[in-house]
Amino acid sequence: MIHKEELKLVKEWDKTFPKSEKVEHSKVTFVNRYGITLAADMYVPKNAEGKLPAIAVSGPFGAVKEQCSGLYAQTMAERGFLTIAFDPSFTGESGGNVRYMASPDINTEDFMAAVDFLSLNDRVDPDRIGILGICGWGGMAINTAALDTRIKATVASTMYDMTRVNAKGYFDSEDSEEARYQMKSAQCAQRLEDLKAGEYKLGGGVVDPLPDDAPFFVKDYYDYYKTDRGYHERSLNSNGGWNVIGCESFVNQPILQYSNEIRSAVLLIHGEKAHSCYFSKDAYADMIKDSKYAGNKELMIIPDAVHTDLYDGGENKVIPFDKLEEFYNKYLNN
Repeated sequence: MIHKEELKLVKEWDKTFPKSEKVEHSKVTFVNRYGITLAADMYVPKNAEGKLPAIAVSGPFGAVKEQCSGLYAQTMAERGFLTIAFDPSFTGESGGNVRYMASPDINTEDFMAAVDFLSLNDRVDPDRIGILGICGWGGMAINTAALDTRIKATVASTMYDMTRVNAKGYFDSEDSEEARYQMKSAQCAQRLEDLKAGEYKLGGGVVDPLPDDAPFFVKDYYDYYKTDRGYHERSLNSNGGWNVIGCESFVNQPILQYSNEIRSAVLLIHGEKAHSCYFSKDAYADMIKDSKYAGNKELMIIPDAVHTDLYDGGENKVIPFDKLEEFYNKYLNN
């Protein structure tokens, strides 16, 4: 028997973006195969008739659906798609204990559970479902596309491969057996400290106050998560962050192992000046290498854009929503 957890869902509009009058908004819940109940915002085009193409959206890693995933979902609903923006397991309004943990397996399952929910929704055409992942959930979206044959189209926006960055550091600067051993030793020691303390130590969200000598990408995150632009009280990055051991299992579980076997369409979008752009460039190269299915794969680089510009558009509103609409219309209407 599948049981849903009782979640406490906020009724009022508490997003970091204004509510659209072009869509109907409601809160929904669904259960993944681990029995965790996930919370989502559903956006439906007003006056829509018949069964609709649908998109499940999540990310960034450490964000909540009230931030940029909701903006993507609402905007795509304005363009004719039924969409949901969901909080992953252990975060935001979704269920699961212990809080603030992450898992390559469980978080991939979260996307698959969202596809389950959409497939069984009376307003959705189950043969026209896509997914969209932002930042760390861009990597999860690609991993899901490699596993879930129901998905017809996947977008990864300003993507992170969280297994790669955890195992090798930024720009692969800590890619050595010794560095990984020291990191794993520290994580194992922290596990015991947590058990002794009776609680899990938080690693801290985006640094605050911002040091004068902070790297640009830290300033970039601060500008989104710690200001009125993107701050939200439930966002891990805006506040206390993940548990110190929250991403422990990412170290030896690469998520993009079979990306070159994805038969469905994939679009990767990244900012030219984003510190993270190498993730998408490398993921795209791996996806098309020795692949029989490279024809429907695409990498789109946004000139002059940085990482968080693809969270909310930045000053120049660079999120290519026209391209997203064109991509999903093409591959969800086949």
